Amino acid sequence: MPTMHTYDYAIVRVVPRVERGEFVNVGVIVSCDATDSLEARIELDPSRVLALDPGADVDAIRAALGAIDAVCAGSGAAGALGTMSARERFHWLVAPRSAVIQTSPVHTGRSAAPDAVIEHLFKTMVRSPQGHAARE
Repeated sequence: MPTMHTYDYAIVRVVPRVERGEFVNVGVIVSCDATDSLEARIELDPSRVLALDPGADVDAIRAALGAIDAVCAGSGAAGALGTMSARERFHWLVAPRSAVIQTSPVHTGRSAAPDAVIEHLFKTMVRSPQGHAARE
């Protein structure tokens, strides 16, 4: 029987007008203590963001989303955050904030293949359902 690993995840959201509370799911962050992993998968669809706010600064949003990858990687580009443990970086990334980039509440799951979890979550929580693009 394969070993089951517990993981935590949060959905990354772009909230172009915080006062309205409308958002677009643009990514997933997954942390697994057993494998000491922290990974993000981000994909920005500017047209979805601009549908909520035609004046949204897509370049600034893209830059802010890029910082998530640096924090997950623990790279020098993340500054002092890059020196923290993967778990500490995850908690920093998912801390509640009132900003254009936000995350959902943290959810927990179990999987024998935690490396495959991010792809499944990304497809189901971020990508538009099949056929949606054809109606636009």
